[in-house]
Amino acid sequence: MFLSEEADQFELPVHETGFTREELEELLSLLESNEPVGPNSGSEGSTGAVSSLEPNEPVSPNYGSEGSTRAVYSADERKKRRMESNRESARRSRWRKRMHLENVTDEINRLSIENRQLKNRVSSVMNQYHIVWRENEQLRSESVALWAKLSDLYWTLATMQPR
Repeated sequence: MFLSEEADQFELPVHETGFTREELEELLSLLESNEPVGPNSGSEGSTGAVSSLEPNEPVSPNYGSEGSTRAVYSADERKKRRMESNRESARRSRWRKRMHLENVTDEINRLSIENRQLKNRVSSVMNQYHIVWRENEQLRSESVALWAKLSDLYWTLATMQPR
């Protein structure tokens, strides 16, 4: 049948539709079958939902809103489906939380490494600064000493010159 070929060709994203794989397969099988779907059809023991259709009137797969493929379920089935959906939602939520925690942990590790590297660079720059500062101080004191010698030489030279 055409629908089963489509189902084989495309992997349906269960997490986006809110249906489990089994529910999607059941819906596809209902669409492929030519059996009428109504309040009295379905599994034994299910109460069925109240419908405004006549008892012998078949229900099309598009009954309700156009393009809808939702089947009619009893209250117990709806509760079971809701519980299953909630479990799946909780599982996805735990998975997202775990992924978020892993991402945050990775970010912390990356930033810790970057912080350590920056501290090392600051330490290196500070060491260079102290070396250059000491050298500069030494050169200033040498400059003062040389200016003093030069001044003495000028005075000596000035005193030796006849007037």
